[in-house]
Amino acid sequence: MHVEQLTCALGAQISDINLAEAGANDDMAGELNELLLKHKVLFFRDQDITDSQHAALARRFGDLEDHPLAASTQGEPGIIQIWKSPESPPERYENAWHNDATWRECPPMGAVLRCVECPPVGGDTMWANMELAFERLPERVKEDIIDLRARHSMEASFMAAKPIDERLAMKERFPDPEHPVVRTHPVTGNKSLFVNAFATHFTNYHTVPRQHSIDRLAA
Repeated sequence: MHVEQLTCALGAQISDINLAEAGANDDMAGELNELLLKHKVLFFRDQDITDSQHAALARRFGDLEDHPLAASTQGEPGIIQIWKSPESPPERYENAWHNDATWRECPPMGAVLRCVECPPVGGDTMWANMELAFERLPERVKEDIIDLRARHSMEASFMAAKPIDERLAMKERFPDPEHPVVRTHPVTGNKSLFVNAFATHFTNYHTVPRQHSIDRLAA
């Protein structure tokens, strides 16, 4: 296994590895987990794996979950196919900085993405190191937000344009949770910002200056 760090902030490309074996290999899965903690995002090129092997790899990092609106691949719960064509509606809700599914009471720890077909131009996905974002905040801002909590809602994104009956039904299934604005990683102990496009407002502080700051933190 060869590891190439890609940027100073985050990301490493892993080569000389067969991900088809990782789901059944304890040593390999453990090493990948350590690399993920260090580099935040891992990239693998030219991997030919099946949906089942994809799911087996993902389960090494935690339980899989289905999305309430995007159906899982037939026969493989937890694997969701996302695709766009020139005829697809111009939905752009994914084009905002976000953590997946923070509108859940217990958000997932991450995602395992597999690009099967991509356009010749565009189609980029970007990541941000939220530990580094917190670390580089002014000390007065860190002190100001360290104990804050924020409300997260799917209506801040993809549910906003749905009919009201659908929104109410989904809200009953997934009530808007509160999450800390600054989270501490359970393994590394590192602190990171935990605000994004799903965060709507602070729940334990309501002055105008701080309400405005949630937009700056999530930007």
